[in-house]
Amino acid sequence: MAQIKTHEFAGFIRREGTPYRIILVYGPDRGLVSERAAQIAAKTGVDLKDDFAVLKLEASDLSGDPGRLADEFGAISLFGGERLVWLKNAGNDRGLVQALTALAETDPGSSHLLIEAGDLKKGSALRKTIENARSTLAVPCYADDARGVQALIDEELGAAKLVIQNDARQRLTQLLGGDRLASRNELKKLALYCHGTGTVTDDDVIEAIGDVAALSVDDAVDAVFSGDPVRLEAALERILASKTSVFLVLRSCIMQFEQLDAMRSLVENHGRQPAQAMNEKGRGIHFKRKPVVERALHHWRLAAINREMRRLSDAVLETRRRPLLEASIARQALLRTCLLSR
Repeated sequence: MAQIKTHEFAGFIRREGTPYRIILVYGPDRGLVSERAAQIAAKTGVDLKDDFAVLKLEASDLSGDPGRLADEFGAISLFGGERLVWLKNAGNDRGLVQALTALAETDPGSSHLLIEAGDLKKGSALRKTIENARSTLAVPCYADDARGVQALIDEELGAAKLVIQNDARQRLTQLLGGDRLASRNELKKLALYCHGTGTVTDDDVIEAIGDVAALSVDDAVDAVFSGDPVRLEAALERILASKTSVFLVLRSCIMQFEQLDAMRSLVENHGRQPAQAMNEKGRGIHFKRKPVVERALHHWRLAAINREMRRLSDAVLETRRRPLLEASIARQALLRTCLLSR
């Protein structure tokens, strides 16, 4: 069984060449799948600019003729040398699986077969075929975790000779990670924006790649819990101007109350100090937001927290019943919570 784990890929790709002639790259992060497939293709030694040495196929090209894969894999390059068959968008098609089962037991000669696929469940036919054969390799690609995002930030900004401040890094970590290709493109855009400055600040991140609507939602939530109606109104205006549903602010406030509920329960029911409760249940809060949350933790009691969660949930339901009045309903509900915070 030949399969590497996500964190082992960096070591694998640093090796000279690859002993595997058939490699499957799969996973839900399609950007990472494409990136790693390209890295593996470069390790085969095949000239990727030579159209006679590289054949790119879509899985749909084999529909009704799965035997074509064996023909292409067994073909000899027109001018000799290594040859690469690059198959994209593969799935658990029965014909493809049968063809790969046969190919895994044959002598590949000078050919390489690289397969890109989406998210494949454990035990799926395509994964099982590749993982169980001796001469093949499966490479999973899952969305970057915090460590992967940090490595990507260091790689891209380091190449641009930029140093990133801690608060900017923390915001970037929250914004990136869903798709490797998208994350890399956002980092390239940030590097271009900061070119020549030598340093990446939190303001740079907001200006270059920050989601204005998402930042306005965060600002609105902080205004609610800070008891600042003027700031709340300004944030709501930005949200409405960006055509973003104001429901997101209601939902985010409910989520913040849920977190406060967990922390306040430690204070009232288990004798913890607010600072201890923040350390235990407040992980993941951006450091710039911590003073707001800490203040709310001191002033909101459990009974009031639960009462406001129910009221805000009722407001969400009312926006669904009367969608034309969504903005007015949400504004009124949020302003009431804001004034209570004040």
